Amino acid sequence: MKNFVQEHDIIEVTAPYNVTSGDGVLVGGLFGIAACTALSGERVNMKTTGVFDVKKVSAQAWASVGAAVYWDDAAKNLTTTSSSNTLVAKNVETAANPSGTGRVRLNG
Repeated sequence: MKNFVQEHDIIEVTAPYNVTSGDGVLVGGLFGIAACTALSGERVNMKTTGVFDVKKVSAQAWASVGAAVYWDDAAKNLTTTSSSNTLVAKNVETAANPSGTGRVRLNG
């Protein structure tokens, strides 16, 4: 097909801030996990589907599987706090307080 651009689960975007491979990236309403390291303003591929271990608010316990998880773009981590944050995933494992990462399935 001459009009095909790219697969849907890996999107090339302009990094809105410096990112390291494995970091969460929010561009407008699109969220994904950076596939490589990029400086702000550079092009970066982000994976928008799948299950990932991602930075979370360490002082939060995620007690139930399937809970809504949000991206806090100011802190650059996941949280269960919805206000001022973007819904991006569901957790697929519980996470203790304290713990620095949580396992989530991206909403895509």
